[in-house]
Amino acid sequence: MTIGSKIARIEELRGLISRRAPGSEVPEACPLGLPVLDAVLGRGLPRGCLQEVISADCGAAAAGFAAFLLSRLAAGNRGVLWASLGEGDLYPPGLASFGLDPARVILLSAPSPAELLWAMEEALRSQALAGALGEVDGVDLTASRRLQLAASAGGGVGFLLLRADRPAAPVSAATLRWRVGALPEGAWKVELLRQRAGRPGAWVLERNDETDRFSVVAELGDGSAAPTARRFRR
Repeated sequence: MTIGSKIARIEELRGLISRRAPGSEVPEACPLGLPVLDAVLGRGLPRGCLQEVISADCGAAAAGFAAFLLSRLAAGNRGVLWASLGEGDLYPPGLASFGLDPARVILLSAPSPAELLWAMEEALRSQALAGALGEVDGVDLTASRRLQLAASAGGGVGFLLLRADRPAAPVSAATLRWRVGALPEGAWKVELLRQRAGRPGAWVLERNDETDRFSVVAELGDGSAAPTARRFRR
């Protein structure tokens, strides 16, 4: 790629981001509408930080959970960036089922991991977007530190969506590390593996098909998966 084409890509991304500029201050935390998780997180999902979402089973549950988190961050008039290598396999209309309006999502197909991480940094530093997600095989400590610093500067949230067959780095600058897997009947097992200055936890989440709202139907104190989601319904 020539210097001229790189500059053009930079200006294009900055133009997309600027059109999504918010009109108000970004709060310190974003309530998820799930009292149990909000309490564990300390009033809601922290902003201005990097988070990891790991797939537990190579399925779509982790991406769905990440889309749900982005939907809460994008409430109001803020947009988000979703970056993948190459064409990716994201189905944009499917984001709506997790509460994320596809019209508020900037989709980016990056030709290389380096350009994907650069795009995430630009988006997070801009203060114009609520969050930026990158589908990655993994990042080293230096790259995660750069993303953490960019998120801290811009006030948004960076997400690294990691596949199950590519384990996360043992050392990372990420503030939160989630692991998400599918359970029967469309439920999710959501584990908070790491939280700075906080405790971990594990829960079963399910979505009401009629209202499209999520709820915590069980807290797994021992971290074990439920044999079926129905067992925990109230």
